[in-house]
Amino acid sequence: MKPSLPLAFAFALALAAPSQSATITVDGGPSTVAMVGSSIDFAISGPAGAHVIVLLDVAPGSISVSGVNIPLAGTSALLAFDLGTLGPSGQLTFPAAVPLDPTIAGAQVWLAVVTQSGPLIEASSAVKVSVVDRIAQLAGNPLAQAPHFEFVDVFNETAPISFALDTTRFPFLLGQTADLYVVATKTKAQWLSSPALIDVSSSGFETITFGPTVQSNVRTLDPGSLSGTIGTEFGIGYDVVVDVNRNGVLDGLDLIDGYGERAGAVVVRDFSLPGPLTVTEVLYSGGTFLGQDTYYPTNIASMGKLPVVVVSHGNGHNYQWYDHIGNQLASWGYVVMSHQNNTSPGIETASTTTLTNTEFLFANQATIAGGVLAGHLDETRIAWIGHSRGGEGVVRAYDRVFDGQFVPVNFTLSSIKLVSSIAPTNFLGAASTDPHFVNYHLWVGNADNDVSGCALDDQLQWYQILNRARRTRMSIALYGAGHADFHDGGTSSVAAGPCLIGRSVTHQIMRGYIVPLFKAFMEDEDVAREFLWRQYESFHPVGAPVSNACVTANLQYRAVDGDQFVVDDFQGNTSLTTSSSGAPVVLNVSDSTEGALNDNTTSFTNLASDPMNGMTQSGAGGGTSGLVLSFDGAANYSARFDVPVAGRDTTEFTYLSFRAAQSTRNPLTTAVLGDLVFDVTLRDTSGQTGTIRIDAYGGGIEEPYQRLNCGTGTGWNNEFETIRIRLTDFVTAGPQVDLRAIESITFDFGPAHGSVQGRIGLDDIEFTQ
Repeated sequence: MKPSLPLAFAFALALAAPSQSATITVDGGPSTVAMVGSSIDFAISGPAGAHVIVLLDVAPGSISVSGVNIPLAGTSALLAFDLGTLGPSGQLTFPAAVPLDPTIAGAQVWLAVVTQSGPLIEASSAVKVSVVDRIAQLAGNPLAQAPHFEFVDVFNETAPISFALDTTRFPFLLGQTADLYVVATKTKAQWLSSPALIDVSSSGFETITFGPTVQSNVRTLDPGSLSGTIGTEFGIGYDVVVDVNRNGVLDGLDLIDGYGERAGAVVVRDFSLPGPLTVTEVLYSGGTFLGQDTYYPTNIASMGKLPVVVVSHGNGHNYQWYDHIGNQLASWGYVVMSHQNNTSPGIETASTTTLTNTEFLFANQATIAGGVLAGHLDETRIAWIGHSRGGEGVVRAYDRVFDGQFVPVNFTLSSIKLVSSIAPTNFLGAASTDPHFVNYHLWVGNADNDVSGCALDDQLQWYQILNRARRTRMSIALYGAGHADFHDGGTSSVAAGPCLIGRSVTHQIMRGYIVPLFKAFMEDEDVAREFLWRQYESFHPVGAPVSNACVTANLQYRAVDGDQFVVDDFQGNTSLTTSSSGAPVVLNVSDSTEGALNDNTTSFTNLASDPMNGMTQSGAGGGTSGLVLSFDGAANYSARFDVPVAGRDTTEFTYLSFRAAQSTRNPLTTAVLGDLVFDVTLRDTSGQTGTIRIDAYGGGIEEPYQRLNCGTGTGWNNEFETIRIRLTDFVTAGPQVDLRAIESITFDFGPAHGSVQGRIGLDDIEFTQ
């Protein structure tokens, strides 16, 4: 009889008088099943023309087929998969798209198949097999503390690629010796036809005997020798393989990080440097406020349709001041047009010139620059970038198309894949400046001395537009960057504050991030998104400065696309004891307030009457809300968010995500003025826990930029940044944690958990892809 395996799956055997039994061949042998995501791959051999049915055992208890008990099943439910008939060769490969539980990896289960030929139902001999989820996260970087390793997809050139494996998740490997390979990535079809392992690292394949901990199973696979340079592609993909049976072939119980859906590791070049294409720049005019400065690949005649980027400058700026954007993106295969912008009357006219210049470019591609652009502008892939009033103008332009107030001729609403604002104004407010459901990105300079971000006026606050976006919304804030550092004209940075970084450094960072930003949203290069949420301290474009102590970058990232379960976003329920998802919240802190993330005065002066001091994510008319709380160092404190029953199975998600900020000019902040660090714990319904301290991945929550003015004291707005923790990291930290039954998320503060004291804002606590 088969062993009892709760929540495991087995293949059941139907009863017959077999004359020609089918046989099961799995990767060339009868003892393993390779589980790939939600599929099992194996081959069936039997009589030609036989009708094949697979019965999948999915629940405990007994069962019978046609009144006859099935002795091997021992279950109460079967799923039947009709695979059709075997061909003349008598062979059939079976990728079963069924909801398999990844926790059975390494378990022993029973497998059988049924064939039907005429009136006969024939069954194979049942075999005992090992089930392994072949696709596994294996590539990443070692960490100094729990979870001791971070699994990531993207690596810069010259950075090492490391390997780790947690034998509590793959217990069948404990004590086993295997070979580790880095190979050129292949599609699934290529792996099936050519499973040989050819290591491409500079040191050759590595041999490992697996120990009991993640730390004992960390190895450097490549010291940084692998190339990431291949034309205008985002990078070069590599797969990481654990060759369990050491035969130099992907088979049996071998694991792979990759296997076609994505590469296990993507190595990328320095995106702050120009791309591989030579660029041509052309100036021309189509009339009033139709002056355009366009950049395109010089060899565009040999290329197909290219994505189009439209740049809208700010008030008092010039459309020829954005060479760092135009040249950079054109060298990667984009057409970039920067245009004269009618900003003086206001945002409405600025939005009009964004729209009319976009129309003009497409309508006149046959004559611009002698017609070189004709047939090479992709009207289905457009991005708008705006600076200052132009930054609000591009959002207003999208809002007008969305609302039907402007009906374009040469493109549609769905053509706009990305809107990006640089230090935007906020004159029109939520009613008219709304990104709606477009992907939205924001650049912020915390030393901006024009659109400053001060609490004095909502019109000066950049983040209110960001928080209106209802698809993917992202921001990059640069301490020490001024308003004019984001263009390349004039002589002044228009900056105020300490540690100014200047135009050259600002452009270096912008170039490095703008390429992955556009690769992600204009070319659907999903792995490029890692640049947009991994903390700057531990991961950034190669050319982004790290030795400059003045450079601090805070990144926010949230994909509001339905692929998340929101535990608490503090919207719709203002109670401190109940989350937005309806579950209990238990706060054991010095003090706490929930409400709109809006400074309720006109300055950043710390006042007991304004618990939201320094918050600029929301406006006076309302908007996004969050929680602020204090821990004073006198004890250890906590904030526990229970997970409602509907959200406790987190296995379909990848990360726990939230955003946090330190409170400016508060004594609990100014007493330390450093990264704020705390623990995050997942607890399951059986009481098992896993705990991660947020600086394990390279940094905590940054202190506010130490700028004067906008009230009494030192410190600028409360600068949020997103923290994402891979859910399986909690299992590494607490091996008994069951991700199918997460009961609560707890944030622990105080001397035993990191920073001794602090005041912090929290928002958007969710499980996400």
